[in-house]
Amino acid sequence: MKNLINVSCLSLVFLIGITTANGQEYEGIVTDYPKEQQEVIQTIDDIMLSVKKGDVDKLIGFHFYSPKFTEFKQGAARNGAEANEAFEREVFGNVTEVVKMDARDLKVAVYHGKVANATFHSDFHLKFGDDLAVINDQITLLFVKNGQGEWKIVHEHHSPLAEK
Repeated sequence: MKNLINVSCLSLVFLIGITTANGQEYEGIVTDYPKEQQEVIQTIDDIMLSVKKGDVDKLIGFHFYSPKFTEFKQGAARNGAEANEAFEREVFGNVTEVVKMDARDLKVAVYHGKVANATFHSDFHLKFGDDLAVINDQITLLFVKNGQGEWKIVHEHHSPLAEK
């Protein structure tokens, strides 16, 4: 009987330890990080401002290009840092006017205070000379906070937003 009680107590302590450990891991996922969330929102605002000002170098500076950087764009195969930078320089370097640039239904989820997932529906109206391009996409930007406290894009995903 004594051994049964000891085994039961030991099992209970083990289960409490597992539950506590799982709770701590879960906590960083469901915890609100309002300060960091606002930092990411400000970063997105700054990204859009760099496009409006035609500052392509500043736009590129919001990315953390490394071998880990990935992008999915319009159903094409995944590409990496070099392709993303070349595309963004080519496209945003040729914008002659930003008529409208809205991130509708923006949602920012921050995890463990250092990783953030931003999702929104783009409503971008960009002019290239006399041509107007309207971009209505579903966009995901994955950010990581670096050692200097800056939020950098490490992944992008763009896909067409279905018309209602």
